[in-house]
Amino acid sequence: MSFLLEQLTVRHLASGRAAAQAPAALHALDLAIAPGEQLALIGPSGAGKTTLLATLACAHRPAEGRFEVFGQDPWALSQGARHRLRARLFLAPQTPPLPPRQRVVTAVLAARLPHMSLWQAFASLLHPADPDAAHAALVRFGLGDKLYARVDRLSGGERQRCGLARLLLSSAEALLADEPISALDPALAQHTLATLQAEARSRNAALVCSLHQVDMARAHFPRLVGLRAGRIVFDAPREAVTDAMIAALYENDSVQPRPAQPHESPDRIAVGACF
Repeated sequence: MSFLLEQLTVRHLASGRAAAQAPAALHALDLAIAPGEQLALIGPSGAGKTTLLATLACAHRPAEGRFEVFGQDPWALSQGARHRLRARLFLAPQTPPLPPRQRVVTAVLAARLPHMSLWQAFASLLHPADPDAAHAALVRFGLGDKLYARVDRLSGGERQRCGLARLLLSSAEALLADEPISALDPALAQHTLATLQAEARSRNAALVCSLHQVDMARAHFPRLVGLRAGRIVFDAPREAVTDAMIAALYENDSVQPRPAQPHESPDRIAVGACF
């Protein structure tokens, strides 16, 4: 099992209160994700999607419950062992932390830093060790011409895809993506999700994406997990997720997602339109 959560509670430690008194960001979650599974997290803003992804990436320590990654409790490990476990995961945040004056080639190759010595990492900053690999990763996201561009010259969508190109160069066994298509137009969004899913399949890695675009989630992902107020409202195959369930999930939310349209099914994706 890639991830196992049983009655897992995570608290808002940034609230300024003692850990035991902080309000819960995630409440008693039960969730199991097998290697190779692909699922989308959906729900209104503030539902806990980003917190859940950070917890899966071992960035937030749970307050209660059981949490296992690849059969291990990361918070029972030594710091060194937990660092090695984290190297088997890749979390792509919605806004990638890319140094603005850095060249794209260096930013993408940074995915390999967890497996480099300090000397190798320093040398790579001066002379990129494998620009061909970085270029190949960028090509898959339609950014082949940006290899030596400066990060601060990229658009928001290009920065987002540059961050995802890092994922392709990682050796991660579980891929976590937070709103990976939020800055992309529909054609690029289709292509980006297809690329992420193909990469996950090629390495039999679990893929967990948080998405605000419910139509994309229903078209691309075989399993949907609906979160609201830090709780799982439903966890079901997409065929079992009805429009009524979606409406209830987003009830009283200021922005209601539109239902999936028949022409948006995965077998109709026009990948070639992205180039």
